[in-house]
Amino acid sequence: MNKRLYVGNLSYSTTEDELHKLFSEVGPVASVSLVIDRATGQSKGFAFVEMETTEAAETAVQRLNDHEVDQRNLTVSEARPRREQTYGGGGGRRY
Repeated sequence: MNKRLYVGNLSYSTTEDELHKLFSEVGPVASVSLVIDRATGQSKGFAFVEMETTEAAETAVQRLNDHEVDQRNLTVSEARPRREQTYGGGGGRRY
């Protein structure tokens, strides 16, 4: 079962390929998703990495949390479950 990790404190120049290579050193990677600002097209400084096994995810957290990449110490932890987005409320009717 895939395990999703949060990777924070990334340099804006860090790429998905670089993250994939780094995390592949500790275990099999299912996917890497760098979060990009829609307005600017620039990285927001964090990403999500899906490891193929729970063991690989645990090893990645142990080895790569506080690991220096591009002169920045990474924050690596288990990702929290996604919140369900709710739309609506507010506004009311206009007469």
